[in-house]
Amino acid sequence: MNLVLTEEQRELRGTVRSFLAAASPLPEVRRAAESESGYDPAVYRRLNGELGLAGLIVPQEYGGAGAGYAELAIVLEETGAALLPGPFLATTLAAILLTELGDKELLPAIAAGTTVATVALDGDRALNGAEADVVLMVDGTRVRAVRGGGRTPLTTLDPTRRQARVEAAGGETVASSPEGMERVRDLFAVAVAAEQLGVLRASLDAIVAYSGIRVAFGRPIGSYQGVKHKLADMHCKLEQAESIVRNAAWAADEAPGELPLAAALAQAYVGRACFEVARDSLLLHGGIGFTWEHDAHLYYKRAKSDEVLLGPPRIHRTRLADLLEL
Repeated sequence: MNLVLTEEQRELRGTVRSFLAAASPLPEVRRAAESESGYDPAVYRRLNGELGLAGLIVPQEYGGAGAGYAELAIVLEETGAALLPGPFLATTLAAILLTELGDKELLPAIAAGTTVATVALDGDRALNGAEADVVLMVDGTRVRAVRGGGRTPLTTLDPTRRQARVEAAGGETVASSPEGMERVRDLFAVAVAAEQLGVLRASLDAIVAYSGIRVAFGRPIGSYQGVKHKLADMHCKLEQAESIVRNAAWAADEAPGELPLAAALAQAYVGRACFEVARDSLLLHGGIGFTWEHDAHLYYKRAKSDEVLLGPPRIHRTRLADLLEL
């Protein structure tokens, strides 16, 4: 097992990070989130057209890049750190589902970036459900593709990622696989944990930078022992979270038998760690961190919404305990 990024993976990370810094900095994230669509379609087209990220894990025979989950985790970490608004995570989850279940109809359009797809994760609730061309409804082990129909926007905690309630009637069955669905759920956990890792890292970077310039009683607040100890604790959570996510992505690519345990650990640990770091970052910013104008609350809201996206943390802790036979 090698959890250190290869040269090609570091280049991928640098490319995505540079693109997002130029095309979707935080002021643009705010503007896009407050727009009618909730995201910038031009950025999304470039993300898929120039970088081909919508088809990153889609097999080459369906028009994708055929990359692994290690590469996908790198990309999702960067989109999470940038708080990228829009349907990228939603379409990624749809691509995971269809790739694992062997769909041949929808994958080419998803890989090309011409079809926005999403998955109903909780009954009829779907990420970016109002913007999606196709909603994949999971009924046990059967997956239905629903086009059109009623889409009711929901009021959500995270203003950078919208959700909608989708009318579940109708639709065509595109796949059915009990064994495949178990792996799909584990891969969803890995994907969301990768985004959480990016949110965690960006939250820590922000408060470390602020601690070096914010002066209280004639000294930068980062020089005070209480702040230094808190930052050290946050950094330890980042180091552990990164190792857990890298291991889970490696298991998805190289060790399928180890994936269930690695995925359960990723959600049990990384989700809580991400929220705690985002929360402490907001608190250490002091009064300014609570203002609408500051970005700390955006990371806090993304961290909390991601923590419960795949179910409450107790579900993942229980599954982890079961797998460890505790």
